Amino acid sequence: MPPPLRHLMTLADLPPAEINRIIAHAFSLKQRSKPWLTPPDAAAATDRIKNLRLPSQSLFGKTVALLFSKRSTRTRVAAETSAELLGGRALFLGREDIQLGVNESARDTAKVLSGMCQGIFARVGDHSEIEELAKWSDVPVMNALSSLWHPTQILADILTLQENAALFDPTLKEDSIKNEKRAQPKLLDLPPLTVAYVGDSANVLHDMLVSYPRMGHKLRVASPKQYRAPTEVWDRVQQLGCDKNIVWVEDPKEAVEGANVVVTDTWISMGQEAEKEERLRAFKGYQVTEALCKGADPHWKFLHCLPRKPHEVDDEVFYGPRSLVFQEAENRKWTIMAMFDILFGRWALEVEGAQAAADSVKN
Repeated sequence: MPPPLRHLMTLADLPPAEINRIIAHAFSLKQRSKPWLTPPDAAAATDRIKNLRLPSQSLFGKTVALLFSKRSTRTRVAAETSAELLGGRALFLGREDIQLGVNESARDTAKVLSGMCQGIFARVGDHSEIEELAKWSDVPVMNALSSLWHPTQILADILTLQENAALFDPTLKEDSIKNEKRAQPKLLDLPPLTVAYVGDSANVLHDMLVSYPRMGHKLRVASPKQYRAPTEVWDRVQQLGCDKNIVWVEDPKEAVEGANVVVTDTWISMGQEAEKEERLRAFKGYQVTEALCKGADPHWKFLHCLPRKPHEVDDEVFYGPRSLVFQEAENRKWTIMAMFDILFGRWALEVEGAQAAADSVKN
C-alpha cells in the first residue's frame, strides 16, 4: 500500500521538528552535491573529490510538473536544476503552454497531470487555485508561491540563517572554524533571534509568522495598519500560538530596534500594479538603510527574497557586508531539492520519512 498522500501549502502544515529535518536534509544534499558541480580544477584541490557520491536519486525516471501561472527566476531555476540532480525531470508548464484556465478546469488539469507526473509544484495567483489542485490531485502538490503563502522561501531563509549561526552568537565562532575544516561540515544550532520585517504583509511574511515563533525566534513587524495580515492568515497564527512572539508596529525604526535580522520584500506584488502609487505613499520611510537600522544589533544581517527594487532597500545594505541575499537565493535550490526528494521522491513528509531520506545521503 502506498504511503498516505501529503501536500505542502504552508509551513503552518509542519511541526518544527519536520521543518528542522527538512533544513538538515537540504544542508546534507548541498554538501553532497557541491563537489559534483565544482569546476574540476577547484574540486581536485579538495579531499572530497576522492569520495564523490551522487545525491539521492529518488526522482530517477520520475517527472515533476512545474505549473507556473506567474513568472519566476529563482523558483524555476531551483526546481529544474534540483530535479536533475535527483535523477528526474522538471517539466515547465507556463500559462501559455497548457489549457488550464482556458479550456480546462483545475480539477481536470490536476487529474491529467497526476496521471503522468509524480508531483506538482505550483506557482499560482490566488491561494484557492492551489487548494483546488491539491483537492483533486492523486500525487503530492507543493506550493511554489500563492497569494497567501511562500513556504519554500522561508525554508531557504532558515537554512541561510543557520549556516551563519556564528554571526549571531560569538561563542559559536570556534565551532564555526572547526566546522569549516571538517570534510563534511555540520549545521550549527541557531541561537534565538529577533527578526524584524519591514514592509507589506505578503506571502513571505505570512510563512514567517507561522514558523519563526515556533522555532524560538521573535518577530517584530512594521507595516501600515491597512497592510497587515489577512484574517485567514492571522487565524492560523493564533491557532499555532505564534502570536505570543509577534509584535506589530507602524514605525519601522521601532521594529528594527535590537534586531539581529532585518527582512523586507516587495511592496507591490504581481497583480497589484494598479495600487503602485498608493502603496509607495503608504510605505514612505520604510526603505531599509543603515540609518533606519541604527538601533538594530550592531552585527545585524539583511534578507530579501528577490527581485529587489531600490525603494525597498538601498544599495549600501543590499550589496554590502550585511546582506545574505545571494546565499539566500542559492539556498532556494537546496531546500526545494530537499522537498522534492522527501515529498515527491518518497512521499514521506513526516519526521521519520525525512530522517530516512537524510540517512540515505550519508550511506
